[in-house]
Amino acid sequence: MAWSSSSSSGTAPQEKHDVFLSFRGEDTRYTFTGHLHASLTRLDVNTYIDYNLQRGEEISSSLLKAIEDAKLSVIVFSKNYGNSKWCLDELVKILECRRMRGQIVLPVFYDIDPSHVRNQTGTYAEAFEKHERNLQGQMHKVQKWREALKEAANFSGWDCSVTRMESEVIDKIANDVLEKLNRVYVGDLDQQIAKLEKLAELQYLFYTKIITVENLEKHSATVQRLTELKMERSVRMLRLSPDMLSHLNDSKRNSNYFDF
Repeated sequence: MAWSSSSSSGTAPQEKHDVFLSFRGEDTRYTFTGHLHASLTRLDVNTYIDYNLQRGEEISSSLLKAIEDAKLSVIVFSKNYGNSKWCLDELVKILECRRMRGQIVLPVFYDIDPSHVRNQTGTYAEAFEKHERNLQGQMHKVQKWREALKEAANFSGWDCSVTRMESEVIDKIANDVLEKLNRVYVGDLDQQIAKLEKLAELQYLFYTKIITVENLEKHSATVQRLTELKMERSVRMLRLSPDMLSHLNDSKRNSNYFDF
C-alpha cells in the first residue's frame, strides 16, 4: 500500500497519491530515488514513481494526470536530468501545476551543484547543446525548458552534495515532505478555525452585554463547531486511511460530529 507506480504499458496509477517523484532513471532509480521512495512509503506517504523504462518521445497522458493529481512534487536533479526531454517536460508540467493548482515543489540536488541547474552549466550545458542541435525547429520548447530549470532551481530545497550520510539526508527529506503535506491537509481547516474563534469571541462579548438564551445558544453552537473542526484537524494530521475510520460510519449516520 502507500505507493503508486505506472506499469510498463504506461497505464494510470491505480491508487490515489499525494507525491510525484520526477527523476532521471539512469542516475538515481536504484539508488537515491529508490531509497527516498522507500522512506516515504514507511511514513505512509502515497507516492507516484514511474517504473516505465521504455519511454517514447512525448510524455504520456497518464503521467501528466499523475502530476496533476499530486499535492507535492519532488524533483531530483542529477547530472543527467537535463539530458532527458521527458524529465524536462515533466518539470514544465510540474511548474504549471504549481501556478494553476498551488502544488508544492521541492527540488533536490543530487550530486549536482544547484548553479549548474539554474544556469545550465556543466553537464546541463552539454545537454542543451544537444537539444538545440536536435530541436532546431522547436527552440521555443528548449527555451521553456531553460526557464523551468532556472525557476525550479531557485526554490528552497535540498542540496545533497554536502558531506553527510545519504540515509540521513533521505530521512530528513521524507520528513520535510510529510510536514509540508500535513500543512496542506489542514490549511483549509486552520482558516475556518481562526474565523470561528474570532466569531465565538465576539458572540461571547455580545452575550455578556445582552444576556439572552438565544445569544447563549449562538455562542454554544459556534463553540461546538470549533470542537468538531479541531477534532477533524487532529484526525487529518494522523493521516488515517478510510478503512481505519470505518468504525465511525454508524455514528456519522446519526450525527454530523465527524465530517471527514
